Amino acid sequence: MTGPALDFQRLLAERSIAVSERQLEQFETYYRELVEWNEKMNLTGITEKEQVYVKHFYDSASLAFFHPMADVGSMADIGSGAGFPSIPLKILFPHLRITIVDSLQKRIGFLQHLTETLGLSDVSCVHGRAEDVARLAAHRDQYDLVTARAVARLNVLAEFCIPFAKPRGHFVAMKGSDPAEELAEAKFAFKELGGELVNDHAFELPMEQSGRHIIVVRKTKPTPGKYPRKPGVPLKTPLIATK
Repeated sequence: MTGPALDFQRLLAERSIAVSERQLEQFETYYRELVEWNEKMNLTGITEKEQVYVKHFYDSASLAFFHPMADVGSMADIGSGAGFPSIPLKILFPHLRITIVDSLQKRIGFLQHLTETLGLSDVSCVHGRAEDVARLAAHRDQYDLVTARAVARLNVLAEFCIPFAKPRGHFVAMKGSDPAEELAEAKFAFKELGGELVNDHAFELPMEQSGRHIIVVRKTKPTPGKYPRKPGVPLKTPLIATK
C-alpha cells in the first residue's frame, strides 16, 4: 500500500476505526476508478492521491466520529455525486444498507459500476431528484440516517433530506466553514419538516487543518405532506421564517 493509504489507516485508527487490508484494497480500487472515470465525466476536481484520501475518503469517514454507525441500519445519501460520504462509510461499515439518490444518470452509472467493482452488497442507486424520490412510499420516513455532503444551504438541504428520515432517525449535514449563520437561518426549516437540532460538531481535516462541521438533526415526527415542495422550489425559495 502507498503512503496516503497507510496515513489514512493510521488517522482512522486514532479515531478508533479499524481499517483492514481488504478495506484498504477497496479504497485503492475506489481511487483508481474515480480517476479513470473522471477523465470521461466530471466527478471531482480533486484527483491527486493524497488529496483524495484526505478530502474525500477521510472527510466522508468523519461522519462516524460523531454518530454511532453501529446503531444505523439504513442510510440514504442525497446528491451523492461520486459516492461521498456513503461509499467510504459502506466500505468501513459493511452492515449498512445504503440508498444513494442522484439526479444525474451518468453519476448513477458510475456508482453502480463502482459498487459492483468493490463487491459491495445492499447498495441501491436511485436516479431522480430528491424532491420526487422523497414522495415515494418506499423512501419517505424510512431511513435511520440521511446525509448530504453538498454545497446547498442548510435550510435547502433540510428540505431535501429530512423527509427521508424515519421518526427518531437523524439527518446529518456535512459542512465546511462555520455554519452558524446557516444554522440560525435553518431553525424554521427544521421545525417545519419535523426535525430538531441535536449538535454541531466541529473538527479539522488532518494535514491542511481546514475546518469541518457535522450537524446532527433528530427527526421528531413524520414530515408534513406538503414537503418537500416541487423540484426546484426549495432552491429558489428556501424555507425561512416570515416576520
